[in-house]
Amino acid sequence: MLKRLLSIFVMCLFAGLASAQSGPLRIEITDGVIEPLPFALPTFQAETVGAEGVAADIGRLVSQDLVNTGLFRAISPDAFISTPASFSASIAFADWRAINAQALITGAVAVSGDQVIVKFRLYDVFAGEELGDGLQLVGTVQGWRRLGHKVADAVYSRVTGEGGYFDSRVVFIAESGPKDNRQKRVAIMDYDGANVQYLTDVGSIVLAPRFSPTGDRVLYTSYASGFPRINVLDVANVGRRELSTAPGEMSFSPRFSRDGSKVIYSLINGGNTDLFMTDLGSGQHIRLTSAPSIETAPSFSPDGSQIVFESDRSGTQQLYIMSASGGEPRRISFGQGRYGSPVWSPRGDQIAFTNQESGRFHIGVMRTDGSEERLLSTSFLDESPTWSPNGRVIMFMRETQGAGGTASLYSIDIAGRTQPRQVLLESGASDPSWGPLQP
Repeated sequence: MLKRLLSIFVMCLFAGLASAQSGPLRIEITDGVIEPLPFALPTFQAETVGAEGVAADIGRLVSQDLVNTGLFRAISPDAFISTPASFSASIAFADWRAINAQALITGAVAVSGDQVIVKFRLYDVFAGEELGDGLQLVGTVQGWRRLGHKVADAVYSRVTGEGGYFDSRVVFIAESGPKDNRQKRVAIMDYDGANVQYLTDVGSIVLAPRFSPTGDRVLYTSYASGFPRINVLDVANVGRRELSTAPGEMSFSPRFSRDGSKVIYSLINGGNTDLFMTDLGSGQHIRLTSAPSIETAPSFSPDGSQIVFESDRSGTQQLYIMSASGGEPRRISFGQGRYGSPVWSPRGDQIAFTNQESGRFHIGVMRTDGSEERLLSTSFLDESPTWSPNGRVIMFMRETQGAGGTASLYSIDIAGRTQPRQVLLESGASDPSWGPLQP
């Protein structure tokens, strides 16, 4: 029931985007530094007894999602001159203009048993009109965070004209124990670090989990057999199977194709490390490279026609692009230092990567032809970039120096409007992979 109602909500959202795009309230996202858009969000109205707590929680989460993008600035409730008496009450736009609010978000919450109904409206304060149509979502008390993220996604989309990313999940490696004896488990969380669930135990070493394009499966590398092997895990029932390889072969660094039907990965055979692709339906293996160099960390382009990967065929670790069916690759990285961990943006226009130079690690982005390279972060160790569903934010792993160093997850806007923001978790974390928006 919840899935069906949320699907209806998504259809309503896209129906309302056409009118939102022609409205006067709009943030144009560019690479320049912009002044965040000031918005007001009065506490959501509680329309039933006992809804006050959920209403307050959802409102706070919506505000937090928007502020963390660096595009929005919340106006303190202390500055409010008036607030709507009810969800259906008329808006005193003059009171909101007086405190320089450009956007106003109002909402209401009703709770009946385990069911939660959330309504919200978005107003362009200076135009004195509603931006898009009011929307209603239905969920459960336990799922109130998803409802809040969906409201924030709708606001973000209407103001920017782009897709949101708040109602999404990230799969990662949860780490515990000392640095010389780390225990690692595949785990999944909401994009902001909430609702952590563990998908594997600590019985064996696991590395590099990767979400499928539909978010229902996860690839990861396991050492349960004593050698690296790729496993495919079903997120819903935590069922798993091993990707078959020949005896003595070691496979790692897997990634799904964009339609989820194939897996591309590195395979060590006879001392060589090359790229292979396996059709998950037929089990057919296709060799894509054959060179004495080390080829690894492949990532498909959004249309599935090309692959970016890292290789030391030039003598140092660099980035290359080739056809998804194989062929001669072309080098795209020509800056200082070594390049690795390339990931193609969901938009298809950029590639995120790790750069190591002069003892420092960086997360960076470049165009697919290698131009317009920009470094977004720098630290003792920054690795494993992954893109948000809308291609505007990168999450990555940062590890601190020394024997007591720990790994944590950070995110940063690719336009450079904000500093890297840590994802707060109770344990160490590495190797993030951002999944799609949830259905």
